[in-house]
Amino acid sequence: MFRAVARIFRTPDLRRKIGFTLGIVALFRLGSFIPAPFVDFGNVQLCLAGNAGTDGLYDLVNLFSGGALLQLSIFALGIMPYITASIIVQLLRVVIPHFDTLYKEGQTGQAKLTQYTRYLTIALGILQSTTLITVARSGALFPSNSGIAECNNLITNDAWYAIMLMVITMTAGTGLIMWMGELITERGIGNGMSLLIFTSISATFPSALWAIQQSKGWDVFVLTLIVGVIIMAAVVFVEQSQRRIPVQYAKRMVGRRTYGGNNTYIPIKVNMAGVVPVIFASSLLYLPALIAQFNQPAAGETPSAWVTWIQNNLTSGDNPLYMAVYFLLIIGFTYFYVAITFNPEEVADNMKKYGGFIPGIRAGRPTAEYLDYVLTRVTLPGSLYLGLIALIPLIALATVGANQNFPFGGASILIIVGVGLETVKQIDSQLQQRHYEGLLR
Repeated sequence: MFRAVARIFRTPDLRRKIGFTLGIVALFRLGSFIPAPFVDFGNVQLCLAGNAGTDGLYDLVNLFSGGALLQLSIFALGIMPYITASIIVQLLRVVIPHFDTLYKEGQTGQAKLTQYTRYLTIALGILQSTTLITVARSGALFPSNSGIAECNNLITNDAWYAIMLMVITMTAGTGLIMWMGELITERGIGNGMSLLIFTSISATFPSALWAIQQSKGWDVFVLTLIVGVIIMAAVVFVEQSQRRIPVQYAKRMVGRRTYGGNNTYIPIKVNMAGVVPVIFASSLLYLPALIAQFNQPAAGETPSAWVTWIQNNLTSGDNPLYMAVYFLLIIGFTYFYVAITFNPEEVADNMKKYGGFIPGIRAGRPTAEYLDYVLTRVTLPGSLYLGLIALIPLIALATVGANQNFPFGGASILIIVGVGLETVKQIDSQLQQRHYEGLLR
């Protein structure tokens, strides 16, 4: 293992790529600590210290930004606008035929879709930065029970030009992050956007673990590490699991040459949806809490019954109703996302076109029905697995009182394991091209 790592740094091209990637990552983390214009950095730090360990409304977005959101930095929005834009463009393929046509055109059409994603990212950056600044000005960025007066004075200038400059700065920060990610993909190692998300989440691990140690002591801290190692091993096992459907290709003569006649398989992963259903479910559950937050009564007035019900049942992660709704939403979104990303009829048509067939299954419609049957059966344990992984931080919050940003669960562990495995595989393949022996054995 150590000799394999040493070979990485003895290979000039690979060493240059990894160095370039680490340099971009360092710049990305530096920007997360530079405050936006007209933000009182001292007051922000006081609010962060006073709200350590609380269950805030923006915890998920703050997690994906590496803590930059609540610091109101120039990279406050992080990678979330790009993730949202990518998911929207992917979903629009089902609704808008033109988008599906572009996707099937190959590299040229997908480049056009990437351009649409960039434009939508900037538009979402403007919208989200405006919302973030409005929430910060109203004093609702941090939990209202913090009791810290500085949380109502995070922005030093309320003039229109100051607000506009802050919106432009945060939107430009989103565009810069997008450019950094594309630079890593082009000149570095691994997928740039995925690595930046990996960096943002990994950066919160030490503080989250140390907060558990400070509040609960060494016993809970060691127990958390043991549980974390077990969860990570289980996630690696499930993420690598797949159902392989055998496919055979008939021999055919083209001129004097024989083509086909080989055997292969269609890999259907247990978790084909990745982390997207968890993000969908979390975002949908944030909407009621966000609506209730903007419908708070004036001082001395009684809140509405529906606002009270939402605050009691759909804002706290340790509420049984919240957990049940969250779990069911993840299962539903898993089936929905798998249905739009894997089309059995299209796969069956492509197999039939090139003379492929599944042993024992007729080509055409029976093959599509068989693939749909297998996909439905495999997606069920995958959706249950996603729901259980997502509930781990909520269960930890209810049992040991740990922070809801429990590091070993939910979207964070899925992204870290997935990106880590993919990056290691890319490094391994690059080593095999040069040394005949890779990083993995």
